[in-house]
Amino acid sequence: DDDNRYQIPLSNEIQLKGHTKIVSSLAVDSAGARVLSGSYDYTVRMYDFQGMNSRLQSFRQIEPSEGHQVRSVSWSPTSGQFLCVTGSAQAKIFDRDGLTLGEFMKGDMYIRDLKNTKGHICGLTCGEWHPRTKETVLTSSEDGSLRIWDVNNFLSQTQVIKPKLARPGRVPVTTCAWDRDGKRIAGGVGDGSIQIWSLKPGWGSRPDIYVGKAHTDDITSVKFSSDGRILLSRSFDGSLKQIILTGTSVEKDSTTGGLLCFYDRTKLEIVQKVGISPTSSVVQCAWHPRLNQIFATSGDKSQGGTHILYDPSQSERGACVCVARAPRKKSVDDYQPEPVIHNPHALPLFRDAPSRKREREKALKDPMKSHKPEIPMTGPGHGGRVGTTGSGLLTQYLLKQGGMIKETWMEEDPREAILKYAEVAVKDPKFIAPAYSQTQPKTIFAKSDDEEEE
Repeated sequence: DDDNRYQIPLSNEIQLKGHTKIVSSLAVDSAGARVLSGSYDYTVRMYDFQGMNSRLQSFRQIEPSEGHQVRSVSWSPTSGQFLCVTGSAQAKIFDRDGLTLGEFMKGDMYIRDLKNTKGHICGLTCGEWHPRTKETVLTSSEDGSLRIWDVNNFLSQTQVIKPKLARPGRVPVTTCAWDRDGKRIAGGVGDGSIQIWSLKPGWGSRPDIYVGKAHTDDITSVKFSSDGRILLSRSFDGSLKQIILTGTSVEKDSTTGGLLCFYDRTKLEIVQKVGISPTSSVVQCAWHPRLNQIFATSGDKSQGGTHILYDPSQSERGACVCVARAPRKKSVDDYQPEPVIHNPHALPLFRDAPSRKREREKALKDPMKSHKPEIPMTGPGHGGRVGTTGSGLLTQYLLKQGGMIKETWMEEDPREAILKYAEVAVKDPKFIAPAYSQTQPKTIFAKSDDEEEE
């Protein structure tokens, strides 16, 4: 069958959605269980085939470096950690569940020689984990250098590689890659050259292989073949050098969208084209050997996603697992109690002191409390209110105006006030006089103080 001669799994397709901008990076772990997709919306989404159902939702979303686009993600050989490269100068290491383990050092931008800085001084462009060693990672940067790091030491790199340049200056390194055994490094340089370094005792920045004019524009990707004999490269100049699987961009005045193109390795002849998106470019692509599934990322300024192509008869696990797992339908007998939210700040200990301003505002809204005080009444009073005259009180009113209480103690002599009742007491004794009528018939009164003084 000529149509299926290359055994390309293309019969089915799913899409991992969630990003709000173009998906710029992709990484699938060695077991094919988890997928990482990095986007220009500054986030990395993590998908787990075993934990997903047919809704295809990510189980975690992280923002490695605030305000910086994600350029590259790469799993460690054990798939226990992954490297995340953003537009910042510092790459980060995360564990399998998306928790940050560390951030590499940033170099001193005022040091002229890049070999003397402890890290990159400009934005990163690419990064890849060593295929065999779980402690070693590789990064490339716009500062014109490649650096090898030890993940156990985030304070300084272990090796600085400066590409060979036609004239002095700083030309960005746009991409980098390890070979399958981790014995060679390839880098795509901004001047269009591809340079390869072999890791051997005493090796330095001088490349072992130098291809001066590999491309006429920025090189976007380099990959070694599985046998290490062929290096694949892709560039903005529209050419494909020794490539097997690549994605294409959407052209301005073309009706063709983003494509996946498959080439015969020996003849370099195109054998298959697959339309991925009618309006978006294909940015990253990968053909996972264990799953036999093809991953391709695409998107634009408003949305982004990862397309997965597979064939149920040829592909294993991965997308086949989660597509077959439909979400559970809700039953009428389902019951879920409302969660109890324990908020410590609602306790009296954490509560803010009551604000006087709020109390005043509350009192103003109360018609009783906000009632204007009534002015004192003049006159006799009415409606349950006691009237006053002038500014006096009720007692003063009764004393001065009513005549009910007569003040005499300030005007009269107390002795004279008592003696004026003497004749009445003699004629009509009531209390004390009858008791002394037999023993003391004649009452004796004390003399006046004035008479005694005289």
